[in-house]
Amino acid sequence: MNKRLLAAFTVGLFGLTACAPTADESTSEASDFVPPRDTDVLIAELTFNSQGLPSIGTPTNLTQRRDYDNQPQFVPDGSGFWYTINDPQNDQADIWRYDFATEGVTRVTMSSPESEYSATPLPDGSGISVIRVEADSTQRLWRFDLDGANGAVILPNVAPVGYHAWVDENTLALFVLGDPATLQRADLETGQTEVITGNIGRSIQRIPGSDDVSYAQIHEDGTATIMRLPSERTPPEPIVEAVSGADFHAWAPNGSLLMASGSVVYAWSLGADEWAPIADFSHLNISISRLAISPNGSQIAMVAEIAEILGFPSN
Repeated sequence: MNKRLLAAFTVGLFGLTACAPTADESTSEASDFVPPRDTDVLIAELTFNSQGLPSIGTPTNLTQRRDYDNQPQFVPDGSGFWYTINDPQNDQADIWRYDFATEGVTRVTMSSPESEYSATPLPDGSGISVIRVEADSTQRLWRFDLDGANGAVILPNVAPVGYHAWVDENTLALFVLGDPATLQRADLETGQTEVITGNIGRSIQRIPGSDDVSYAQIHEDGTATIMRLPSERTPPEPIVEAVSGADFHAWAPNGSLLMASGSVVYAWSLGADEWAPIADFSHLNISISRLAISPNGSQIAMVAEIAEILGFPSN
């Protein structure tokens, strides 16, 4: 990017206060980068060459705040992103929205002391679905309007839900906690679920240009395969072996698949023989976990943590 995307912000006792951008708006120097404090959300430009291979620009830390800033999800029109903030004063997690145009943040879920995670746009555009940790610690799937109003449980009889992805307006793919965790397909019209497989990873993603979803099937030796769950309800099929040490994956609109391990982000596309490293942020001393890509593919959100805390070497 030619300019720093947004001002960083800090969390005070009573909420979030925007900080003014620095005088030098260049993002070309590593000295401009603000390292994460616990987990932070970084935003960077995403571009593609003539062969469709992505590259990542210099990241900007938008949430330089101690504690948990995580689980970014771009809003459907790309004007901002939802993410989860944990308030260390009461250990409550809520969904917040960052707006690129105003550089402002808005708390979305705030009507109760329960915690909410993993904001995901509803298929009809009316709001978001979240994982709510209820007062008795039950984890169920809920929905809220875009302003956080009219909260309601979506699947009353399904718990504990950890992660989710929408297949269509009536169908969900769920990561349901257990030993092992299972991938389940839920039908909203009947309220019933079907167990597809067990021992899966935490990342469930809608595959661009289809109603299929992808997930990681974890094997006994610790390796994993990114799998496709067809919407036609045929058996899951393998896509590609996952990057070693990576947990989360994300799809670009052109069909490129991205994963991160340590400080390196990798990309794969249909027909490729192997994963290609497209960005190495070891000079920033960060380790990257979750990834999210904007609807038009022009931006990437990355969740980062100081690499040394996680045991990754820094260069």
